[in-house]
Amino acid sequence: MNIRDVFHASPHTFSFEFFPPKTVEDGEALCARARALNALGPSFISVTYGAGGSTRRNTIDLVCRLQDELHIVAMAHVTCVGHSQAELRAVLTELRDRGITNLMCLRGDTPRGQSHFAPAPDGFTYAHELVTLARSMGDFTIGVAGYPEGHPESPNKHRDLEHLKAKVACGADFVTTQLFFDNRDYFDFCERAQQSGMTVRLIPGIMPITNYHQIVRFTTMCGAHLPQALQQRLEPVADDPKAVLAIGVEWAARQCEELLTHGAPGIHFYTLNRSLATQRIFAELHTSSVAGLLPPATGRGVADEE
Repeated sequence: MNIRDVFHASPHTFSFEFFPPKTVEDGEALCARARALNALGPSFISVTYGAGGSTRRNTIDLVCRLQDELHIVAMAHVTCVGHSQAELRAVLTELRDRGITNLMCLRGDTPRGQSHFAPAPDGFTYAHELVTLARSMGDFTIGVAGYPEGHPESPNKHRDLEHLKAKVACGADFVTTQLFFDNRDYFDFCERAQQSGMTVRLIPGIMPITNYHQIVRFTTMCGAHLPQALQQRLEPVADDPKAVLAIGVEWAARQCEELLTHGAPGIHFYTLNRSLATQRIFAELHTSSVAGLLPPATGRGVADEE
């Protein structure tokens, strides 16, 4: 099923993102956690693509496995980094032939050791070029990334929004945002996008904090910021995993409730291949004012000790 059809059926979607594991053992553990999260009734799941296409095979195989075994709508990430146009055509063809009709089209991060992004020989420089290619190759539903706080390589938010508009103009069906921790950034982003004439769904991306040092690295890389109030709560317990998890779940649940209350069309969870934090957030939301917007659970998940 195309995610486009999911959108037509529901004004709100709840989705989970995974990244391909490196070992067979990690793969089995991930599938167990994906099954636990599937019990929450997500609208779709997505699988990321490693830097320079380093997880190309794992991404394709995992997204197909999750779709086939969990009977869930699945989306594969595809990036421009390290690929020629011919290689990207081959990736898109395989995904299409194996029944994956949903794509997250991204430029991709600048590889380590490089000061700026450089396309592969005969490759693409911008995500909108990949969107154009994908649109020409089949009836894909295409998602792209948006940056509430601005892309770290963009000189300003206006220029960043112009790049997003180009991706939508080339055929993107929806936008999923980069992680953020201050909802004002998301609402401001939506207002600017809508004033520019954009009408596609702008789905907020939420990453539950489970490791303080890890989230500091993530936010530094992607240009997001940690609100001072959140930092002040996390820093004293930075090396206490249970305390960090509790604060992270509480903060994310409050974010989700506010976002949904004020019109967000759902939530996309960056799970980091874990299930416990997301399950706890859903449990809190089920007791909140937005409980009626949540998908019906299909069973009981297993809250593993992570």
